[in-house]
Amino acid sequence: MVVVMKVGASEDDIRRVEEMVENVGGETHIVRGESRSIVALIGDTERFMALPLVTLPGVETVTRIGKPYKLVAKEVHAAPSTVKIGTAEIGRGTFTLIAGPCAVESREQAMAAVDIAKEAGASILRGGAYKPRTSPYAFQGLGEEGLAILAECRERTGLPVVTEVVEARDVDTVAAVADALQIGTRNMSNFALLKEVGKAGKPVVLKRGMSSTVEEWLMAAEYIAREGHTEIVLCERGIRTFEPWTRNTLDLGGMILAQQESHLPVIADPSHATGRRELVEPMARAALAAGADGVMVDVHPNPSEALVDGPQALSPEALEGLAAELAAMAQAIGKPMS
Repeated sequence: MVVVMKVGASEDDIRRVEEMVENVGGETHIVRGESRSIVALIGDTERFMALPLVTLPGVETVTRIGKPYKLVAKEVHAAPSTVKIGTAEIGRGTFTLIAGPCAVESREQAMAAVDIAKEAGASILRGGAYKPRTSPYAFQGLGEEGLAILAECRERTGLPVVTEVVEARDVDTVAAVADALQIGTRNMSNFALLKEVGKAGKPVVLKRGMSSTVEEWLMAAEYIAREGHTEIVLCERGIRTFEPWTRNTLDLGGMILAQQESHLPVIADPSHATGRRELVEPMARAALAAGADGVMVDVHPNPSEALVDGPQALSPEALEGLAAELAAMAQAIGKPMS
């Protein structure tokens, strides 16, 4: 069960809820948002249902949620959430284009890539300073040097930046630069990292694990939310299947289920899902048509020279064409580009 407090509810109001629940042997977990707080109840639900919680001062609603994820479930919010990343917003009513280099390889390459992204109409930049790779011999990113370049990219374009954090010890360092923290597919189940990211106070883009179910994905989001932070964007980036001709399989059905089960916005990453640039554009269009709240795509000034994921990176001309198509589609279905 969860108790949703009214906007402006006081700490005394929250404490009264805690005391009533604790008096019947239950426990509480409080999530304090910018405008309101949510009190999650842990224990015997039947006992909680018998309590007059809704009559307490400051209580707006009391909801029984029969799901393992409580704080990200759609029942907690009357309307889907909108997550603000810098000057941009991601939510159900609009469509957001996130674009940039998969990895920051150099200052020149990153600057060229973000210029391309902004010119095409992206409202958020992506770029990897830390790159977890399957091979220990592959390019691992520039680390703090890459973060400094991303900060310069933001200053140059005026657009917010999302970048991946791969270790709990680096959360503060990355959060000092990034407008949003990305959790990659390999770290979706790194629960220690999820907890630290939840404490950082920055919006989070949580990618689905390559072999994870939708429920496991939502439970990973719950780890972040339990730390008091629900500014989370879910990102479907493809799951591993038997098909060898694509890097992964973009699960649009799973993406929609995540929207139906959660109040969080959900976007898609067709670049990492397919691994092939000739498939990125049609799958981005498919994601929009299916109801995605945005897409995240890779762009590189010279894809053939990319140090990371060159085969999936769009050229400047391809990104410009895709962005124009997405804008027209989004307008036609009443979900305009943000």
